Amino acid sequence: MFIEIFAIILALSLLIFLAYRGYPVIIIAPIVTLLAVVISGGLLLPSYTEVYMTNAANYIKSFFPIFLLGAIFGKVMEMTGAAASIARTIVSSLGSKHAILAVVLACSALTYGGVSLFVVAFAVYPFAAEIFKEADIPKRLIPGTIALGAFTYTMDALPGTPQIQNIIPTNYFGTDAYAAPLVGIIGAIIVFTGGMLWLERRRKQAVAIGEGYGTGHKNEPEEIDEKSLPKFWLAIVPLVVVVVLNFIFSRTGLSVKFWYDATTLADKYNIPDASTVTSSWALISALSIGILVAMLMNVKKIKTNLATGLTAAAMGSLLAIFNTASEVGFGNVVKTLPGFTAIQDWVFNASNNPLVSEAIAVNVLAGVTGSASGGLSIALEVMGQQYLQMANTLGISPELLHRIASMASGGMDTLPHNGAVITLLAITGLTHRQSYKDIFALTILKTLAVFILAFGASLFI
Repeated sequence: MFIEIFAIILALSLLIFLAYRGYPVIIIAPIVTLLAVVISGGLLLPSYTEVYMTNAANYIKSFFPIFLLGAIFGKVMEMTGAAASIARTIVSSLGSKHAILAVVLACSALTYGGVSLFVVAFAVYPFAAEIFKEADIPKRLIPGTIALGAFTYTMDALPGTPQIQNIIPTNYFGTDAYAAPLVGIIGAIIVFTGGMLWLERRRKQAVAIGEGYGTGHKNEPEEIDEKSLPKFWLAIVPLVVVVVLNFIFSRTGLSVKFWYDATTLADKYNIPDASTVTSSWALISALSIGILVAMLMNVKKIKTNLATGLTAAAMGSLLAIFNTASEVGFGNVVKTLPGFTAIQDWVFNASNNPLVSEAIAVNVLAGVTGSASGGLSIALEVMGQQYLQMANTLGISPELLHRIASMASGGMDTLPHNGAVITLLAITGLTHRQSYKDIFALTILKTLAVFILAFGASLFI
């Protein structure tokens, strides 16, 4: 049994090491997967074609439309200047006295409205740099500030957020994007409050030693022609459309689950219960309409670069979905190996509470893979049904499983090798040494918040 467990640990270690060194997950994931199969004495080609590829393809089938439409929506919001307009308005309205809060709220508004994390970083950074410079706050605090607004509570805690980390659990627990709203809101308050206290403390420490914005920085943003940006009231319309329609199509009498005849869905499309696809269909519909609204907002500005922009969005979505699907394939092969039973038993036995056990599993895998969606997908593919069975036995709502899993994915995912962290630092022209301390503090805060909620929710079950 030692060899079988060693095979899984070795494969997992190589995956995180090579991903950290910049090797493409699409290539290294199947290689380390098959290495584990060989060491475990499994069948190489059947494991690759029938387990790894089948499950990777199923994941792409389920979530590619959301990855693609989310990328297109973010790109259109960027091309029309709407994302920049929203960021500018919020930042300038609060002013330099509340620079950190202004940047956090700007990121939060964009992320909760459906704009991808990467687009948010690009859109907000120029205004963050401008207001931090005006307030004489060290530039090294910008990545942590953007991370608090975009990578934490609006990504996976607030009910209804259209980010993929909040949609993935719906396929495993039969829930929707608004699962366990009270727990999500409490979690968001904890993370927002704790994050702001940390960042303000860091700002005051810098003031005490006379440290200001600094000079000689890399990637200083060019001045934006603010006259070319759309008005705030117009720029925010697509975000409102996505948020409102996502709710209408999920939880009202106009829900997508009522759009088609149940018998036809069951007989012709093998969908016995439309509730299992409601969240995906609702978000697909909301994002599609949001994209059209965003494009109509400024047709002249985007028509010359539309083809280029759509190509960039498509390529970005393909890379994101294939990276995550590769990790899902890895997880599904691992769960077929002999050594997995021992590892699974250890995770389950870490706590008799499925919420706590789930939080541990998702956090660990998100940290190992450096991906919130990747770690979440692996954990739920491998152990989602077991957690659901445990929850049903103990009378725990699947909605709580959803919210804890979603929030846990955004805990330890932001370790140094995380793609979003690396991209954020590259955009701002800063290094891990300069700015990662604040991101890591938020990582610890978010992780602690998840376990507080998991234990707290258990008291009321």
